Amino acid sequence: LKKGLKSSHIQLIAIGGCIGTGLFVGTSATLNKCGPAGLFISYCIMSTVIYPVMNALAEMVCFLPGLPNNDETGGSISTLVTRYVDPSLGFAVGWNYVYCYIILVAAECTAASGVVTYWTTAVPKAVWITIFIGVIVLLNFTAVEFYGTSEAIFCSLKVLCILGIILVSIVLFFGGGPNHDRLGFRYWDHPGAWAYHLAKGNSGRFSDIVTGIIRAGFAFILGPELVVLTSTEAQDSRRNIEKAARRFIWRLIFFYCVSSLCAGVIVSRTDPVLVNALNQGKAGAGSSPFVIGIQNAGIKVLPHIINVCILSSAWSSGNSFMYATSRSLLSLAQDGYAPKVFKRVNRFGVPYAGVACGTIVSCLAYLNVSSSTADVFNWFSNISTISGFLGWMCAGVAYLRFRKAVFYNDLYSRLPFKTPFQPYLTYFYVIFIGLICLVNGYESLVHWSYKDFIAAYITLPAFVALWVGHKAYTRTWSQWFIPVHQIDVTTGLREIEEETKELDAKRIPPRNLWEKILNWLF
Repeated sequence: LKKGLKSSHIQLIAIGGCIGTGLFVGTSATLNKCGPAGLFISYCIMSTVIYPVMNALAEMVCFLPGLPNNDETGGSISTLVTRYVDPSLGFAVGWNYVYCYIILVAAECTAASGVVTYWTTAVPKAVWITIFIGVIVLLNFTAVEFYGTSEAIFCSLKVLCILGIILVSIVLFFGGGPNHDRLGFRYWDHPGAWAYHLAKGNSGRFSDIVTGIIRAGFAFILGPELVVLTSTEAQDSRRNIEKAARRFIWRLIFFYCVSSLCAGVIVSRTDPVLVNALNQGKAGAGSSPFVIGIQNAGIKVLPHIINVCILSSAWSSGNSFMYATSRSLLSLAQDGYAPKVFKRVNRFGVPYAGVACGTIVSCLAYLNVSSSTADVFNWFSNISTISGFLGWMCAGVAYLRFRKAVFYNDLYSRLPFKTPFQPYLTYFYVIFIGLICLVNGYESLVHWSYKDFIAAYITLPAFVALWVGHKAYTRTWSQWFIPVHQIDVTTGLREIEEETKELDAKRIPPRNLWEKILNWLF
């Protein structure tokens, strides 16, 4: 691999990699089913949960951001779990993430093809899927700095789009649109702030929040992973990952919480266009609450601009997930958990075998060409949310073991990045996400649906099967956790600290206000 990712790349990937169609389009289904209050509160709760996830990962990766000889990928969750918890659990986590990443590549390509139908249906959906997959593959076969530059451009468009949506929503809130209709919190009064989709009263409000949290998970998963996964290919890894981690959560809270509030302000959850789009399974701007609200206000051109941003967002997220797929397969191969062919890297520093594998499997996106097979793909996509949650839980367990080993070896003073309220925040989020994994299919029990029940819970036994199966294959039943005194938190530490000292000595401090602003941004 090559250290080709600059600070600006990582900063933009940090925030943009987590913003995809889940925010722009996925909020429509949550708004309709949970009401504006359920949508807003669930996004606020998930934002507080993702904070300790990012902190735990960043602490581990900043301490050892991959060895200089690249024998280990520092930001890979499977490598962290293998090193600090148990090799069999690392095997299960690694393949769990590979599945999740590849399915999301296909999901984003499908979403992008649906976005284009906002303008024309003359071109078959399969053609658009082919084009989107082709561009993603091309970008991932180039040197990592080209991937970083393309992703930085995509992410900049996302951020500008969200800022524009927030600004327009504020204008509509006060009646500044062409029709001069002051919205205020009208839709929170009628049809109401809550949907009560399962029950009435307090139970109904609680169920709206729980369902909102489960649905919001799809928009949040794999954001922190994308930040730390770049550590081995990042220039000045420790400094840049720390900066990205510190700013990631506050930017994410702002964009997600404010955007979810705006969605509930500018469009009703019972809006006929919104309901019709959801019933027909439309993707793209046709079902985006932001576009529908702006159209209702009488603004003509802006929906097309937002649609372009949604298209680039889907493309960007697919690009990031393909990158994550290839690096995860590389990490698994280095740990001996995947065929050795995935260790092959070309002269540009690209693990091309991993990109090729990701390309082949992402062709599952073609299932969406036919309405009869689209349900199968939706089933695959629903599973990916719980896969992401399981990865967060295992990362939390890895952090707790890592922290014990750091204190055991008296290395806490050498941690370059320390976060507050640890390890209590990590205990909190591991327990919280564990509860969500257990109750995520509760709707299928209230209104029995065996298909929804299987989609909600099949990931759990599949994950356990991978974990226990590897235990059986390696015959390591006697040890489920690496003893604290055997956890390796020293290999590579001296080399990385020396590299950091050299970089710090060469760094030129900001000399004027403009340089200070650039240093803060990037």
